[in-house]
Amino acid sequence: MSKVIVVGATGLVGSTIIELLEERSFPIDEIKFLASPKSAGKTITFRGEGHVVKTLAPEEFEGYDLALFAAGSTVSEKYAPLAMEAGVRVIDNSSFFRMHDDVPLVVPEVNGDVIKEDDLLIANPNCSTIQCMPALAAIDRAYILKRATFSSYQDG
Repeated sequence: MSKVIVVGATGLVGSTIIELLEERSFPIDEIKFLASPKSAGKTITFRGEGHVVKTLAPEEFEGYDLALFAAGSTVSEKYAPLAMEAGVRVIDNSSFFRMHDDVPLVVPEVNGDVIKEDDLLIANPNCSTIQCMPALAAIDRAYILKRATFSSYQDG
């Protein structure tokens, strides 16, 4: 069991993360929802209980185990290091840490084994890449891929 924070809880990605945590019965003792001041005060229902959204601030990380970041690169750049300083493991959904050599870039079904016990920061590839990686990994295991070209055209 753990104490979990969802950063960017009121956005589309954050609300999807919350749905998945509930749907998959993720082991949580305590959960906290953080967002911008504009969203603070809203209520999110999780496992039948209402939780008031708090404003994202450094002191909100104290005493928690895991922070799932779904709030964009600027927020991740500023607040992920603060969460880690508080001893919180961060899984970042933004693009900010994706190209950092010292941060594991993980698709759990493909390379979850690269995560070390002491890794406090884990990044994930963009949504288009995540979708194709399990299939490409299976093809690579069976036939050894030499190269794959994948193009994604996204707005934003």
